Amino acid sequence: MGCIEMDKERLTAEMAFKDSSSAVIKIRQHLPDFLQSVKLKYVRLGYGYSCNPATILMFLIIVPLFIATLVQFTGLELDRVYEFWRTQSLHEFHAATRLAGSAILLFLLALVWAKRSKPVYLVDFACYKPEDERKISVDSFLKMTEDLGVFEDETLRFQTRISSRSGLGDETYLPRGITSRPPNLSLEEARVEAESVMFGALDDLFSKTGVKPRDIGILIVNCSLFNPTPSLSSMIVNHYKLRTDIKSYNLGGMGCSAGLISIDLAKDLLRANPNTYAVVVSTENITLNWYFGNDRSMLLCNCIFRMGGAAVLLSNKARDRVRSKYQLVHTVRTHKGADDKNYRCVYQREDDKGDIGVSLARELMAVAGDALKTNITTLGPLVLPLSEQFMFFVALLRRKLLKARIKPYIPDFKLAFEHFCIHAGGRAVLDELQKNLQLSDWHMEPSRMSLYRFGNTSSSSLWYELAYTEAKGRVVAGDRVWQIAFGSGFKCNSAVWKALREIPAGESKGNPWNDSIDWYPVKVPSA
Repeated sequence: MGCIEMDKERLTAEMAFKDSSSAVIKIRQHLPDFLQSVKLKYVRLGYGYSCNPATILMFLIIVPLFIATLVQFTGLELDRVYEFWRTQSLHEFHAATRLAGSAILLFLLALVWAKRSKPVYLVDFACYKPEDERKISVDSFLKMTEDLGVFEDETLRFQTRISSRSGLGDETYLPRGITSRPPNLSLEEARVEAESVMFGALDDLFSKTGVKPRDIGILIVNCSLFNPTPSLSSMIVNHYKLRTDIKSYNLGGMGCSAGLISIDLAKDLLRANPNTYAVVVSTENITLNWYFGNDRSMLLCNCIFRMGGAAVLLSNKARDRVRSKYQLVHTVRTHKGADDKNYRCVYQREDDKGDIGVSLARELMAVAGDALKTNITTLGPLVLPLSEQFMFFVALLRRKLLKARIKPYIPDFKLAFEHFCIHAGGRAVLDELQKNLQLSDWHMEPSRMSLYRFGNTSSSSLWYELAYTEAKGRVVAGDRVWQIAFGSGFKCNSAVWKALREIPAGESKGNPWNDSIDWYPVKVPSA
């Protein structure tokens, strides 16, 4: 087997000689090494995020005023500054001066307190686990597609190859409408799927936290491909009889990264609405989005997307800090939709026979790599230790400004995070991300096992991964968690959480891994 790397085209050509007169050449696309080229503007953007208004206020206004107050105390005499520092006594100053100085300092401290970013806590979350009759093995999936009688022989062989390499196991779930004979792909069945997933996750969430539905002030639902009228958020409001002044939002068409977009939106809303609970529901609907054509670019979704969803309870109440699991530290969003290639690489359309599906372009891996590069370059200054930032920045300046021919310094993100929840979009993407970020198998285990056990559940996959980490008892107080996802548009989004307490294995009732966590990790067959 020979192998030729073509970095410019981000392709690998593999040649296998069958005999002396023939050869088979396979072209496979790779995720580009996005750490090899970094744009300074995204580094500046990251540092811009770290310089929040409170920091600017501190250094431009509060510090100078504090110095001015101190000078006033000492009467502009350096020896009095030294005397004040040595004795730390204020009895020599006039009473009115002491009173005025104290008032100024109290005012400045109050200003800092008022302008600080209000913390956002993740009280708890719940992942939906469908009933056992919804399970489908790889062989059952392939038999189902063959029995439908709508796929050509070559298309069936293609799905067999994809399924054998996808990284999915034999216990993923499909909704009733698809597994019925014949399939019942109706609006009613799609509603049944949505209700089962959303209400199942929310029932577990309210049971775990003890929060009543009428206590919720903000509701955000994201589902990319199913947006009925009334909306999914209205479906939840009606079912749980939520209060009339609830701020509800329904995000559609935003792909697998929409879950973190919802978290970012909830963060902003919580900071504008004190003493409030927010619920985020992330799901995808399979029933009305099954593809029955023979266009290979649309068939991948059939092979890897499965049924699932998650509900997350966020709070800005100070008293909830004690019982909350995590505190939100950072969110970084990257949107590459201004470029046509990025915009169309994941695209819902009709094929030449009128069948609707989601098409994945050949450039998807290159587009994903570019979006990931931008996102982690922006995130780096916010999370990396100063030593890593210094080494990275020096190497970047030498390459960009001095044109030095040196290898780029690849920051070690393992120094910034203890746990990684990378969207389980597919096995190939996870392989390439592990290679580029230099992560160990232990770090990738939650993503790989979530893909194996539940499949690609779209925006909710990050929460199945975090649930796996908790079920293994790996989370202790102070641990940092990086969630990163990408989706149509093209978008790449990150969220960083800090664990507020230790989460012992088996603590969380309703964890979808509780009854099987001892079986994992399993060895996934090689492609």
